[in-house]
Amino acid sequence: PLRYPATCMFQSSVESEKYQYIIHGGKTPNNELSDKIYVMSVVCKNNKKVTFRCTEKDLVGDVPEARYGHSIDVVYSRGKSVGVLFGGRAYIPSAQRITEKWNSVADCLPHVFLLDFEFGCSTAYILPELQDGLSFHVSIARNDTIYILGGHSLANNVRPANLYRIRVDLPLGSPAVNCTVLPGGISVSSAILTQTNKDEFVIVGGYQLDNQKRMVCNIVSFEDNKIAIREMETPDWTPDIKHSKIWFGSNMG
Repeated sequence: PLRYPATCMFQSSVESEKYQYIIHGGKTPNNELSDKIYVMSVVCKNNKKVTFRCTEKDLVGDVPEARYGHSIDVVYSRGKSVGVLFGGRAYIPSAQRITEKWNSVADCLPHVFLLDFEFGCSTAYILPELQDGLSFHVSIARNDTIYILGGHSLANNVRPANLYRIRVDLPLGSPAVNCTVLPGGISVSSAILTQTNKDEFVIVGGYQLDNQKRMVCNIVSFEDNKIAIREMETPDWTPDIKHSKIWFGSNMG
């Protein structure tokens, strides 16, 4: 019974019509954090019923600690694929816990993990451009690149207008991971991302402050591998949405 998990769709190649879902981490109803990774696939599909199979996948190497509020995506490079995990929150180390702060959480280190789903290997990368841990950010994967937008830094209690581009190259040898800080980011956390066509996404909801919902929506578009973020016409929100304390993407937990 996971909550706050990170989920992505995994195809063996960009052209493949078969795909699986990768589910990682999460916070259970008992406030326990999970470090498990699951692979879910469609076994049987007919007019009335879809049957899924879900199996647990063991990782070796730099195994990401149990966390929630993170992101996981899949990138494709040179005919190969790999999962990319970033961000999230975890309980503070047991040695630092005291009775009053037993369930306190902290930002995970801003490491980028590459996950090989076929062999169950995980490798952590430290990138100088990523200095602070982030949670509840928005991530968009395109080919060999992932874009990280917004997010919340628990240590500083800010929602910086981040826009990072993380590119993964998968040659025959060791992977190469680099990060570029781009201008034009937005300040948002806990938002929902929806893809509307091949080169366009919409960001809805989220928070701009702890107690202030974000009523503005954004369109994220790509052209010639360049990203552009612009505000879209604001929907006519219903009174229930305007006055509700809980917003799209849930609350900060």
